Amino acid sequence: HMERLTNPALCKGLSWNESDRVSSGLKGLLPPRIHSMKTESQRALNQLRSLSNELEKYIYLQELQNRNQRLFYFIISNNITELMPLVYTPTVGQGCIKYSDIFRRPRGMWLSIKDAGNVRNILKNWPEPTVKVIVMTDGERILGLGDLGANGMGIPVGKLILYSVCAGINPDHCLPLTLDCGTNNDKLRNDPLYIGNKFPRVRGPEYDSFIEEVMVELDNTFKCPLIQFEDFANLNSFRLLDGYRNRFCTFNDDIQGTAAAAVAGLFGAAELLGTPLSSHRILFLGAGAAGLGIADLFVKAVKKEGVPEVDAFKCCWFVDSRGLVVKSRWDELRDEKKPYAHEFSECTSFLESIKLLKPTCIIGVSGQPKTFTKEVIETMGSYNERPIIFALSNPTSKAECSARQAYEWTDGRAVFASGSPFDSVELKGKLYVPGQGNNAYIFPGMGLGVVASKAKHVTEEMFLVAAESLARQVTQQEKDLGCIYPSLERIRDVSFHVALAVAEEAVRSGLSTASRADIKNLVENEMLTFTHNETIKSSL
Repeated sequence: HMERLTNPALCKGLSWNESDRVSSGLKGLLPPRIHSMKTESQRALNQLRSLSNELEKYIYLQELQNRNQRLFYFIISNNITELMPLVYTPTVGQGCIKYSDIFRRPRGMWLSIKDAGNVRNILKNWPEPTVKVIVMTDGERILGLGDLGANGMGIPVGKLILYSVCAGINPDHCLPLTLDCGTNNDKLRNDPLYIGNKFPRVRGPEYDSFIEEVMVELDNTFKCPLIQFEDFANLNSFRLLDGYRNRFCTFNDDIQGTAAAAVAGLFGAAELLGTPLSSHRILFLGAGAAGLGIADLFVKAVKKEGVPEVDAFKCCWFVDSRGLVVKSRWDELRDEKKPYAHEFSECTSFLESIKLLKPTCIIGVSGQPKTFTKEVIETMGSYNERPIIFALSNPTSKAECSARQAYEWTDGRAVFASGSPFDSVELKGKLYVPGQGNNAYIFPGMGLGVVASKAKHVTEEMFLVAAESLARQVTQQEKDLGCIYPSLERIRDVSFHVALAVAEEAVRSGLSTASRADIKNLVENEMLTFTHNETIKSSL
């Protein structure tokens, strides 16, 4: 019976009722007062709010998840705007940097490249028989923070919390997974407390055969789970996605989830301005996984408007670390940049590129903070009545500009979105509510739709219908405030509708054998609500 107090999936704190206390042998092991889940939640929130900084709050929530899973999901579900930034971006960035220092209890699984050849046996150690969603990283490119090695585990753990909170996926069916292939971060390698392998990152055929073994064994062991690639470096992310998307049920959130969230924001911005998507010219700062993913999905959306492919590609331009991506640089460009290398003069400066191209929209996905300077934003404002400014780099410390800067430097005319949350801005008596182009609007609903429909693969079309669904869910009241994303408070409902759209697309494209009439029920049946009387352990 002590397990009912110590097992986080069974623990109910003081909300065990009298008959449960008697039948489970808990009498005398708890104070006599029975508290409602609401009271338990208030105590936890009071404790949390008394802490002095975000990292302490992150650690507190980690401990609560390790102690009382039901209460953990209950308080986050009911305080999503306040607590989501503590379990995910931006605080998860700090949590990852400090992961070895604050490490207390393992969560998820670590597979070391030294265990290549033995992955099948190691996966048998996972205690839960049913795994439906896996978030997997090799820690090489964590947010905009770079190579954090095994410390990157904070990201899969945080993402899967959001799968459960935002889409109701049973936490017992979620597996956070870190592939430890070494690290090139000298600071970590010299840190005696670092929890991961200290050799340099393994590259080439040895790395590739390890990833292949992991993918095959995950698929076999857990019977076709959804596998989300997370925070792999650009040199691996595109080729792994291309190699595995048609073999397994998998997607890359940095490329595809980011793309759908951003494109939903562009749908919203175009509607706010009363213009078709194809009338916009976008200049990206940064040509990595996120930027190219957004551009690829945007091109797909513009083609859906009936625009020829060649013209759709011309809507998107890139500035990378060497300047404007143009045809004359062809030989030095990675393949995925080449469709966006247009016939144009070379230019090394982002600001000069804006002056030459006069874009309607700039999107920052560079991980380079403060690169949307006053001059950049004022120049955008001089060419556009309503310049679209998306500063998407995460966490907040990496944002290209703040919401206040975007609004102040355009006299409140900017249509703004960011990757991490910014507070509302009051300017000359008017309130501006900045949009958060957060992947959390997409990947939980995507996962829910895929899991509910048992889709065999995840397609680009699924991400496009997810983006369209998200854009449709902005209310008129929100649009009147200049919002291009729905309120985070409604994220469960948003995820539900995204899941319906994704599941319907899976059925339409023949990737699911579910019947269209059953989709709503299938999606609803996957969603837990984390109330005090709902048992997370499905076996109990």
